Amino acid sequence: MNYFDFYGLPETFSLNDADVKKKFYQLSKQYHPDFYANEDDAKQQEILELSTLNNKAYQTLANPAKRLEYILRLHNLVSEGAKPQLPADFLMEMMDINERIMEIDSAAELGSITAEVLAIEGDMNEELSALTTDYPTLDDTAKESRLNDIANIYFRQKYLLRIKESLDTFAARF
Repeated sequence: MNYFDFYGLPETFSLNDADVKKKFYQLSKQYHPDFYANEDDAKQQEILELSTLNNKAYQTLANPAKRLEYILRLHNLVSEGAKPQLPADFLMEMMDINERIMEIDSAAELGSITAEVLAIEGDMNEELSALTTDYPTLDDTAKESRLNDIANIYFRQKYLLRIKESLDTFAARF
């Protein structure tokens, strides 16, 4: 079941945290297995599954990064083992940064590259915010196009995360 439908919320990248938490607690009480201890096995199993669904829905919808990935998965834009097509200019920029990371020999160089990577990450976050803000108001065709742009940023962020992990490894040297 779709987590947004389960919680009775619109599919959006920005949810009100209090609304999500309130719905989680409401459903936690409604589907708590202890309240169904005297029911038959089938009913107990159903309640256990609903309780598990509620926990998974909350963990996903309460976390903006997990929510973003979940929406992309709902629309089949993210899947395990998929090899996304990233823009060539982005890949060249990352290759250049990777090469520079491998040649770092001072804390100053590390700081400079780290600042550059954080600036790239900041730009991506701004771009993502601009793309997700009005998402609920778009028609289906516009949403599909927007989701493709959001997926592109998502995959670039994943790639950049690996670069940041490399920087963390090299930071331990200094």
